[in-house]
Amino acid sequence: MARAENINPDILIWARMSAGMSIEDAADRLGLTSSVQASAFEKLAEFESGHKFPTRTQLARLAAVYRRPLIAFYMKQPPEQGQRGEDFRTLPGAASARENAMLDALLRDIRARQEMVKSLLEDEEETRSLAFVASASMNDGVHAVAKKIADALHFSPTEQRGRTRSPDDLFRELRNRTEQAGVFVLLIGDLGSHHSAISERVFRGFAIADKTAPFVVINDQDSRSARSFTLMHELAHIWLGETGVSGGPDTTAPMTWGGRVEQFCNDVAGELLLPADIFKQQPEDLRGDNKESASRLIQALAAAWSVSEPMVAFKFHRLGWITPIVFRELNQDYAARWQSLKQREKEKAKEREGGPSYYTVKQFKLGNALLDVVGRTLRNNDLTHTKAAKVLGVKPSSVDPLLRRLEVSRGAFSPDLRR
Repeated sequence: MARAENINPDILIWARMSAGMSIEDAADRLGLTSSVQASAFEKLAEFESGHKFPTRTQLARLAAVYRRPLIAFYMKQPPEQGQRGEDFRTLPGAASARENAMLDALLRDIRARQEMVKSLLEDEEETRSLAFVASASMNDGVHAVAKKIADALHFSPTEQRGRTRSPDDLFRELRNRTEQAGVFVLLIGDLGSHHSAISERVFRGFAIADKTAPFVVINDQDSRSARSFTLMHELAHIWLGETGVSGGPDTTAPMTWGGRVEQFCNDVAGELLLPADIFKQQPEDLRGDNKESASRLIQALAAAWSVSEPMVAFKFHRLGWITPIVFRELNQDYAARWQSLKQREKEKAKEREGGPSYYTVKQFKLGNALLDVVGRTLRNNDLTHTKAAKVLGVKPSSVDPLLRRLEVSRGAFSPDLRR
């Protein structure tokens, strides 16, 4: 069988690592079989060392598994690392090289899908540039930028208190308002399967500040109660015109420009969900150096405003109402609680039958705005099913059932994804 002997083995290493796979994972996904002479791992290692070359069939399989066009394997040298935009994460070193490679693979996929959506929108005569993208600056101040976003979403933060609803309800409302304003909101936290899940420690959100097709991606591996804060944080990035990837809040004072942007966007998100008017005076029963005292008040305030406890703790920290030590300890408690809950829900999922269908879950994660664009361009014959599948990140056979699901529900149902 003919072998691809004109392949630079460095390309094979680059393609695997940029797909976020270890050599063991890749050998398994590629379906390489062990033999008396060599294990599957050793066979792939031989390709990557240049001692042997893959067959044409194996090369096609490599392209499919690594999510690369076949022609990419014939490049002379690996390209430079794909752009994340600005890396606003204050603790990017907390992620391993493999985790960051998986993140790059995800962001590369999101950027490709966003470019296709932008192209589709530009072909529509009524498409207009969105004036709010890059319309603000940090010099405007937190309150002013928060007000601009609230006005664009027709959302009043002060009217939220006391409304009986869950954090899911708040997120659903904010997402609908955001998509109506022209921003696509997706929930994605893996490369297509739970085996490639990317932890919230690696990234919380990603914003593409494009005037035609702005995108917000929220890591769905994070807690459900954190989604509203991440959405508002990424919208602040879009209003500032700053494309990039974000992590969790940090307790230390920002020392870089990117760190200052992150802190500003965190403060804008905090103002939108917990306006400053409710923090005029520190509660008398709050002891800033006592974790238990702070935890009780944080829990009550989070319930009253349908937000997460980590977000309230962050607000308390920014106001100086709790010490940095208490803030860190609370965050450790919240993170441990979330990991424990995820593990319990995984175990329950194995036991129970039924639950939301694949298409219901996909609709929720992709968002109605993206499905609407795909649906109408398909009807107008401006898009093929193959390209529609690439935009949605699904198989071509799943496109029509997804669009039928949208027509039936029109977003009336938000599935319980147990997060």
